[in-house]
Amino acid sequence: MKERTKGYLLAVVATLAMANVYIFSKAALNEIHLIQFGVYWYLLGIVWLLIYLILRGQLGMLKEIPRNQWGQLALIGLLELGGTVFFFLAIQKMENPAMVSFLGNLTPLLITLLGVMLLHERYVPIEILGIVLTLGGAFLISYQRPGEGSGWLREGAEWVFLSSVLYAVAFVMAKHSIARLNPFVLTLNRLVYLWAFSVGALLITGMSMVIPGKAFLNIVLGSFLGPFLTALTNYSAIRYLEASRTSIITSSKGFFVLAGAFLYFGMVPASWQIWGGVLTVTGVILITLGKQMLKKR
Repeated sequence: MKERTKGYLLAVVATLAMANVYIFSKAALNEIHLIQFGVYWYLLGIVWLLIYLILRGQLGMLKEIPRNQWGQLALIGLLELGGTVFFFLAIQKMENPAMVSFLGNLTPLLITLLGVMLLHERYVPIEILGIVLTLGGAFLISYQRPGEGSGWLREGAEWVFLSSVLYAVAFVMAKHSIARLNPFVLTLNRLVYLWAFSVGALLITGMSMVIPGKAFLNIVLGSFLGPFLTALTNYSAIRYLEASRTSIITSSKGFFVLAGAFLYFGMVPASWQIWGGVLTVTGVILITLGKQMLKKR
């Protein structure tokens, strides 16, 4: 299989897996606290990954991590720790997980802005239009009409914004390091940081580890699709594809989450929120096209 084809397939798998994560995590977080959720979710993610490495006889690669990359791994781990905590806070707070997914399309926009600031890339008109559409879509999704609650910003939207900033920085750093670090290493690094944080929070708060059986089942299914499969296929995809092409594929996950939220929870968002989601995806496509036009020039 050609490397480019492999990259596209991996990006599609990451998109479908991530779409299901929104559903299973929302179902679990409806029943238990975020700290309890994190302890089981990331522990199982580590177990899935280690089983995979043992079956493939690749566990020894963990000993081959270059010493000069430990600092990079630590920084990526901390950034993804913050981004993931904010992400699940948003899942818990926002009523419909599909809206969290569409708002997450701010990440490709921020990756583009980072490219401009750090790499001195230029904008083209189509890219500017994409930025405007993405921001406009994010506003429609986040907007709360008078009488629906306090303030004009929907509860949980602020956590998505913070999560997107941290994810964008971590993504750019991971892309820079992907030639020297195996995707398995990056995935395990992320899981260990998140699990250690969750265990520390559990010990500090004295919270019980006993959770309902249904919540645990949702965590088992979601942890395989999310911390393991999504992270692994996403990191693997950017080995074969440009980060911008990976972003454009994964930006469509909101539509799958939309269908899942309807089937699993019976949730139907307002029409303007759906249009906001369409605008964010369109914006990501235009941003990506703008990047390709710059490269051709």
